[in-house]
Amino acid sequence: MNRRLNNTPETTLPRGALHGVRVIEMGQLIAGPFAGKTLGEFGADVIKIEAPGAGDPLRNWRLIQEGTSVWWQVQSRNKRSIALDLRSADGQDIARKLIAEADVLIENFRPGTLEGWGMGYDVLSKLNPGLVMLRISGYGQTGPYRDLPGFGAIGEAMGGLRHLTGEPGRVPVRCGISIGDTLAALHGTIGILTALYHRKVNGGQGQVIDVALHEAVFNVMESLLPEYSAFDAVREAAGSALPGIAPSNAYRCTDGYVLIAGNGDSIFKRLMQTIGRDDLGDDEGLASNAGRVARVAELDEAIEAWTQTRSMADVLAILGKAKVPAGKVYTAKDIDEDPHYRARDMILQQTTRDGHVIDVPGVVPKLLGTPGTVRSSAPHLGDDTDAVLGELGFSTQDIAALRGRKVVA
Repeated sequence: MNRRLNNTPETTLPRGALHGVRVIEMGQLIAGPFAGKTLGEFGADVIKIEAPGAGDPLRNWRLIQEGTSVWWQVQSRNKRSIALDLRSADGQDIARKLIAEADVLIENFRPGTLEGWGMGYDVLSKLNPGLVMLRISGYGQTGPYRDLPGFGAIGEAMGGLRHLTGEPGRVPVRCGISIGDTLAALHGTIGILTALYHRKVNGGQGQVIDVALHEAVFNVMESLLPEYSAFDAVREAAGSALPGIAPSNAYRCTDGYVLIAGNGDSIFKRLMQTIGRDDLGDDEGLASNAGRVARVAELDEAIEAWTQTRSMADVLAILGKAKVPAGKVYTAKDIDEDPHYRARDMILQQTTRDGHVIDVPGVVPKLLGTPGTVRSSAPHLGDDTDAVLGELGFSTQDIAALRGRKVVA
């Protein structure tokens, strides 16, 4: 059965590792909000500032259920929403009050936007010397490209990833998700946690974390640059293969493809025995990866000659018994029906604020002592405006006046 965590009273849930940390999220769409989502899942109080009217554009991205994106239900769970006009002087003043009492500020505007609103770090750090500020942008806060618009797709291209995706000689393709934004968010989250630890042990001083989308992508590009530096080698697209490591590829079965990673020395021998090619398994020239890479086409042909006469289920069962890493390419349907996902709480049921029950991803990583939780579903725009302003000391009359001037909604 799916576990339904977000309807559990918060007092009965385990206290998260980040309980007591207050985060102000000014970002929108993917990169900044994904970082806020991650912190919120581990107990941080995340207050999301949205523009009155439309709010975060992600509310209307991809598939919509009763006016709200189901993506929003994942990205904004465990957050509180305040609808605040940051372009107004009163709205900026309220934002500064919020930030003055916060531990973390997340923003992913174009560089200079906050400075134009009187909320550069030089100003905010005087109000709150311990403030940790995550700034995610296309090209970073410095450098000749800092003022150029940059989305995750551009970061993937500049970071070197897009050149490697797709089939050799064909147009580069995206991997199907906004991986550049997510990588930037994860690097930003690492930066936040590192800065919070530094603040704790070094006198309470905060700092700025500057994350560029293309740098986050570049950071996971493995040996791409050293290979060019040492050998003038430009790594190229290789389809489903793993260049320089063999055998590791997707192989055709009677009803689809399976991925087989037979590139460990002992694994390779077991794979060859399993497919009836002991001649290759016992070949001294194939005992190490270098020899296998030199003959990768021969090995791929031998493996696929075996897989293409069998179903995916048969191939996976046989290779599993032989302890050879293999797996099929999962669709959303495969994930939803997989018992392993459910056994590890990686599929949860979440009830939206409109009463719909949907399956959503669980929390990663898994902390066994202070596990992440879904404490609340994603908010409607401005659901928490009055509560948050009340915590700042605004009276009911003050809030009504601000609402009348369209500063809040």
